[in-house]
Amino acid sequence: MTSARRVVLLFLCLTLVLLLAGCGGRRSPVVRVVDTPEARELPGWQRPYDVDGIRYTPLRDHQGYRERGIASWYGKEFHGLKTSNGETYDMYGISAAHKTLPMGTLVQVTHLGTGKQIDVRINDRGPFAAGRIIDLSYGAARQLGTVEAGLAEVEVVAIGGSYVPPLRSVAAVSNSYAIQVAAFGVAANAHQLASRMRERFGHAQVATALINGQAVHRVRVGDFNSLESAEQLTSQLIAEGYRGSFVVVFE
Repeated sequence: MTSARRVVLLFLCLTLVLLLAGCGGRRSPVVRVVDTPEARELPGWQRPYDVDGIRYTPLRDHQGYRERGIASWYGKEFHGLKTSNGETYDMYGISAAHKTLPMGTLVQVTHLGTGKQIDVRINDRGPFAAGRIIDLSYGAARQLGTVEAGLAEVEVVAIGGSYVPPLRSVAAVSNSYAIQVAAFGVAANAHQLASRMRERFGHAQVATALINGQAVHRVRVGDFNSLESAEQLTSQLIAEGYRGSFVVVFE
């Protein structure tokens, strides 16, 4: 074998190792949900659970969460399967798995090596490999620039959100629905997007909340009485590139 071929082979092997490393924290572990009288009163996603002998207790609130550690990503092997909160995993979408944050929490992930940032919504549990704090969807990892490396040192900060029920299991008696398209730290950006959405769909608003002393401006579209109508527009917005869109229920 020539030296040139050895270099090419070494490069291909290294690339494969890195890609496998990125997905290494996302496997199918044996999960046991803790069954106690207290836990039975909680929704399934909020109950304590054991993985490989380690107990994880989901947080009741996202407020004040900030952590640094390693991010990984997961993709094709889980594409189309159910996430922990019952949604269908879309590897090209913008989402993430976390071991304890409430489902629906919006977090800002900062790549500490490059300074790149992305906002993602938690809809799954994991990663369960030691030292890893968040498992990004392939789409989120691609935007953050971590696909090739597989792993990256990041800071994760909860910036808003709360549990959003899976689209197909929302109670039919809910009064109304809207679609959250995006969330911004700068009010002007939120109002610009809301204005564009209002021109297209007739109803859009900016809902502002104070999170850890910082204002988060959420753009919400529509005022639906039907879950089916909200889901249809959500699918359209996701197809147009607003991959973080999800249905918000007002009871």
